[in-house]
Amino acid sequence: MIERVEDLYGDLAGTYRSTAHAAALDETVESDLAALERDGYVVLERLISARACADIAAAVDPLLGPVGRNTFEGIDTQRAYSLLAKTRACDGIVEHPRVLAVLDRLLMPNYLLSQLQAIKIGPGETEQLLHFDDGMYPVPRPRAPLSAATIWAITDFTADNGATVVIPGSHRWDDNRRPSEADQHVSVAMPAGSVVLFAGTLWHGGGANRTNEQSRLAITAQYCQPWLRPQEAFTLSTPPAIAKAVSEHLRRMIGYSIHPPFMGMVDGMHPKRILGTLR
Repeated sequence: MIERVEDLYGDLAGTYRSTAHAAALDETVESDLAALERDGYVVLERLISARACADIAAAVDPLLGPVGRNTFEGIDTQRAYSLLAKTRACDGIVEHPRVLAVLDRLLMPNYLLSQLQAIKIGPGETEQLLHFDDGMYPVPRPRAPLSAATIWAITDFTADNGATVVIPGSHRWDDNRRPSEADQHVSVAMPAGSVVLFAGTLWHGGGANRTNEQSRLAITAQYCQPWLRPQEAFTLSTPPAIAKAVSEHLRRMIGYSIHPPFMGMVDGMHPKRILGTLR
């Protein structure tokens, strides 16, 4: 029974966390979080196998669109959006336990998947404009990140083929500071199967591809606080049949979850009820 205004801020629909914190990863998670706090990013090497990378590449390559949509997305870069609705090949990296264990500590319960896309930077591509991913939310800096991002290397990332460029420590900058040549620019070179995880406040961008014939393929999954609007409208782009078929983690992250007390409801009820999957 609700007797006080404060009672409204409890979880009226029950608690549905995105993932349980894995006790076995405690020491590792603390190390990952320390790097994230210090630098704004952390590189986790070889989390998935070469076979997994090959399977992902085979699945997403046919989905990639034409190059040259705009300079920010890349004149010599191909992208594929709404991957959750098009292939199951990327599910495992979106909900990788090492990544989710960090996100469980960084974001609030029932955080959402904000974007999932493939990015293939081709030879001759120039360096992307440096930016920070949660800049679309009009909340003054410095502040805690409202989102976090992962960029998975499906092929090797090198300084020459377009590895992501980051500015360490820039996640703590205020609104008045912008990147300059005097700042440290780090090219995140990493072998295929690795991932760089960074705060939504970190300044970064795709690197230039100075090779003649080598493309670099990445999958980026971005996540945001459960009370924010994601970049992709997954409840629209993901058919109900797929929402039923994916894991419980993914179903929560695409919006079949509640941010207490009732944000995300459908007709006054938990959104999972429309799928018939509420347990």
